[in-house]
Amino acid sequence: MTSPSASSPHALDLPASGMVALTRDALTSLRASLFREAGPGAAAWLQEAGYAGGGALFDAFARWCAVHGLGSPEQIPQSQFALRASEFFADSGWGTVTLGALHSGILLLDSSDWAEADPQSAMEFPGCHLTTGMLADFLGRMAGSQVAVMEVECRSMGAERCRFLAGSGETLQRLYDEMGSGRTYDEAAAAMA
Repeated sequence: MTSPSASSPHALDLPASGMVALTRDALTSLRASLFREAGPGAAAWLQEAGYAGGGALFDAFARWCAVHGLGSPEQIPQSQFALRASEFFADSGWGTVTLGALHSGILLLDSSDWAEADPQSAMEFPGCHLTTGMLADFLGRMAGSQVAVMEVECRSMGAERCRFLAGSGETLQRLYDEMGSGRTYDEAAAAMA
């Protein structure tokens, strides 16, 4: 039997990357069970687990970059990062993403097919908690400093996409505080600019 990397030079070698394949059904069932049994506290557990896995995800991205002739992640030109990150997340099964900026200090990550989202769950609040932890660690490694991530739209709530905002902890805390006064995240970001 050959490894995935032996059969396809561009396949993501999960074992070498410290990763395993997990079905979307298993992930959404696990999340639903945690919320049913632990209530809102499940969000923190999922974020913690995601953060713990961010390092392996970044290492997998580094291997993916090398296989695709891109060098290390830090060598990817900023103009190419959004495309390459989108390709990597799609190849690793998380879904397609587009990256942009809400304003100069806040990165947007949008996905209409993100793996953690469960449109059938009809959640009241965004629910991709594993992802927010994972992306915080992953993006922090790319930036070389701590990054916070907050989901503001979620397919688990019936939205058409999952939208994650990433930035410094201070910036996202200010945004969250502005949202607490009744503003949408767009309005809050505009007020901060």
